[in-house]
Amino acid sequence: MARKEEAPAIGIDLGTTYSCVGVWQHGKVEIIVNDQGFRTTPSYVAFTDTERLIGDAAKYQVDMNPINTVFDAKRLIGRKYSDATVQSDMMLWPFTVVAGPGDKPMIVVTYKGEEKQLSAEEISSMVLIKMREIAEAYLGTTVRNAVVTVPAYFNDSQRQATKDAGVIAGLNVMRIINEPTAAAIGYGLDNKASSFREKNVLIFDLGGGTFDVSLLTIEEGTIEVKSTAGDTHLGGEDFDNRMVDHFIQEFKRKFKKDISGNPRALRRLRTGCERAKRILSTTAQTTVEVDCLFEGIDFSSTITRARFAELNMDLFRKCMEPVEKCLRDGNMDKSSVHDVVLVGGSTRIPKVQQLLEEFFNGKELCKSLNPDEAVAYGAAVHAAILNGTLDDLVLLDVTPLSIGIETVREFMTVLIPRNTTIPTKEEDVFTTYSDNQTSVPMHVYEGERARTKDNNLLGKFTLYGIPPAPRGVPRITVCFDIDADGILNVSAEDKKTGLKKKVTITNDKGRLSKEEIEKMIEEAEKYKAEDEEYKKKIGARNALENYVYSMRNTVRDEKISRKLAPYVKKKIEDAIEKAFEWLDANKLGEADEFEHKMDELESISAPMIAMIIG
Repeated sequence: MARKEEAPAIGIDLGTTYSCVGVWQHGKVEIIVNDQGFRTTPSYVAFTDTERLIGDAAKYQVDMNPINTVFDAKRLIGRKYSDATVQSDMMLWPFTVVAGPGDKPMIVVTYKGEEKQLSAEEISSMVLIKMREIAEAYLGTTVRNAVVTVPAYFNDSQRQATKDAGVIAGLNVMRIINEPTAAAIGYGLDNKASSFREKNVLIFDLGGGTFDVSLLTIEEGTIEVKSTAGDTHLGGEDFDNRMVDHFIQEFKRKFKKDISGNPRALRRLRTGCERAKRILSTTAQTTVEVDCLFEGIDFSSTITRARFAELNMDLFRKCMEPVEKCLRDGNMDKSSVHDVVLVGGSTRIPKVQQLLEEFFNGKELCKSLNPDEAVAYGAAVHAAILNGTLDDLVLLDVTPLSIGIETVREFMTVLIPRNTTIPTKEEDVFTTYSDNQTSVPMHVYEGERARTKDNNLLGKFTLYGIPPAPRGVPRITVCFDIDADGILNVSAEDKKTGLKKKVTITNDKGRLSKEEIEKMIEEAEKYKAEDEEYKKKIGARNALENYVYSMRNTVRDEKISRKLAPYVKKKIEDAIEKAFEWLDANKLGEADEFEHKMDELESISAPMIAMIIG
């Protein structure tokens, strides 16, 4: 049943390598094409001496400008600079990442001749702005409301950081939902008419940079997540890295030269490897060719599907571990799974499909959803539900990790076990561990290990003002409240005095403060103004160039030329020549300068135009 339609709400799949946007319209989801006619947009942002580029335009120039073209921001968002995964990724990126305040990773670029340090949230917000603009161009109206997806295994900090990116982009992020859950919504809607019986579905979501598995039960419009597992640092880019390493070694063997320190050569080689990986999904062999790869040397080499699989076999097998874990946590046997649904571009890899089929004893995999669009499709449906235009589905998601507090001897006391349906709220009573203790520190962790040092610190705060009393007497109620976005709020209350402290876990993982977000929103507006000014400048220059060429072609037309008085023709030809010279000398002119030159040229060519009209 549908209700009265309000302002459009969109669904955005903010991907590591590609992003996608959809909207519920006319009773169905429309995946929106971008300005290049593509249904997915590269999650790339580039900075040059004159402009900022986002999406396809950024990726097109990456080979020429690798150190100022940023991608993989999703692999940085919500993480610390000192994280092992960040340190390993930095070795592979052509752009520079440095430690910022609070151990926050900051991306260094040069824009308009000035060095800038940008957070992963800012880069992600730029991609979100691009997706919003794509939607607005299609819908012909302003878009503010959106559902944004994240990997199921994103922790609390990464989810909040993604929401922060949405705020910087000027979006009201109505909900953060898990990518495999979004795909399940698409699957549920796609299979709604065919069956109303209960179905157990395993979503296998292997994208460009993250990997998730979710086990769900779908019945008559209700989607209930039973369990989830995965790896926020495994995907197609890791497979590309293996191929790049392989060819670096081959180049070294053949030519006795090491290209590993040359960002441009590495980027061009990576582009060739990405292309080869896609081709190997449909053919058994392909060639990687890069002209003038390094020091004038042309590189060409053949790679087979079998060799590609061998290079990545340990990573492919690693994909099966979360599948086992997900089934185990969901208390379900593999024979009870009705459908195994493939989501994410990397599920096109034949060896991945083969291993998954073998795991499920030869079961045919479900390929009915477009793996590149399924997540955005489900996000668009959920956006329509939250926006009040659709109410056919009920979504019951889960928290990916156990959450608790540190008690005596670094012990992890779990309040909310992993795979608990969200939103959820849990309370427990704690006490002091020493006599006359007047404050209680609360250290909040997520993870599955018994000791807190082995888990992930989300944040900490202290409840002060507890009346002195013997150890074990005070009664302190701790409440964990996880909202529908999977974001955590914690409160602690001393029952005797009523003293209470409530916080949303902040900043211990480098999360942005309110002030930082507001500053980044101002920066985003500044970038927008600069982008608009540049577009206006380029538009004015192009208009002048087109006019000059048009006038030159017209004055060379014999029929028109014969009718012009010689002095008029000479005056126009001189003006055209001077206009060409001026354009060459003023490549970086302002919009009003181009417009002024256009007015000047039009006044000179007016007699010819009048003759043509006459």
